[in-house]
Amino acid sequence: MELSATTIKSIARSIGIDRLGIVRAEPLRREEEALRKWLSSGFHASMAWMEREPEKRSDPQILFPGTRSVIVAALNYYTPHGHNSGPNAGKISRYAWGDDYHDVFREKLKLLEARMLEIAPEISTKICVDTTPFMDKAWAVRAGIGWLGKSTNVITMDLGSWVFLGAILTDAELEYDDNVVADHCGSCTACIDACPTGAITEPYVVDAAKCISYATIELRDEEMPAAIAKNLEGWIYGCDICQDVCPWNRFEQPTAESRFEPRGGETSLSLDAVAKMEHEDYVVRFRRSAIKRAKLGGLKRNARAVGSSLSEAKLLHLVNSEVDGQASLTALREGRA
Repeated sequence: MELSATTIKSIARSIGIDRLGIVRAEPLRREEEALRKWLSSGFHASMAWMEREPEKRSDPQILFPGTRSVIVAALNYYTPHGHNSGPNAGKISRYAWGDDYHDVFREKLKLLEARMLEIAPEISTKICVDTTPFMDKAWAVRAGIGWLGKSTNVITMDLGSWVFLGAILTDAELEYDDNVVADHCGSCTACIDACPTGAITEPYVVDAAKCISYATIELRDEEMPAAIAKNLEGWIYGCDICQDVCPWNRFEQPTAESRFEPRGGETSLSLDAVAKMEHEDYVVRFRRSAIKRAKLGGLKRNARAVGSSLSEAKLLHLVNSEVDGQASLTALREGRA
């Protein structure tokens, strides 16, 4: 059997990879320029590692010398559940409901890599799943997986934006896709309008310092910035608001990967349980979960912030209700109602 693009795509489908595109390994010059501009604006906040070697992020030849082809894969993670509701619940971003996608996706890509090497043992390969300095969104767009939405999420026409991205770099010469998907965001600004912290500063640009996902996952400060804390809207880990409001996510489809189902049926965390959690419990509870990225101290900080914001919202609701009630009572007394 010859290693071809058709063969690789067939294998990918058989192991549960939802979308796959193959493109020539050429430098992403325009995307590198945009990255440098984003970095110079300080929009990466405290994520200093993103400043390192931007040229490596944009040129696979530097990341993996000899690369000729970039095989870009997408994995659907949507599961049809809602968040657990209640006054003591902190919402978890959908991507972290199940097992850590790094493990699940890497396993699938390793299976694909192994099959490729069985067919062509002379080739070299490198797997990239998020932790590698690799511009996965830019490559997904170039490979025809979808387009970059105004929220900076990659959007597919048939699965929406609920997809993980990964890639295999290889020195094999393959047939390349040229089916780049046009930007279908049009005049829609739903994601920009819905973001409670104004993190999407303009279409296709996100200021991480204002982003709820960044603040609840990556930020290591002991206290949550006040501007974010008062606008958490219940999110204890990550945030899905820009995806929840995206019109293209009406095409979402349940994933076939059972490991993305909510662990223990939980889509939220008990704020009280997090506050009382000991390190040993944390290690067991979040083993092989993306939530471990926030660290126990970060989760506890997030729980405090969510609890405070929910209390403030409840108090404001009561105050407004009382004001409305008094206004109605006054109107009745004055014969205006």
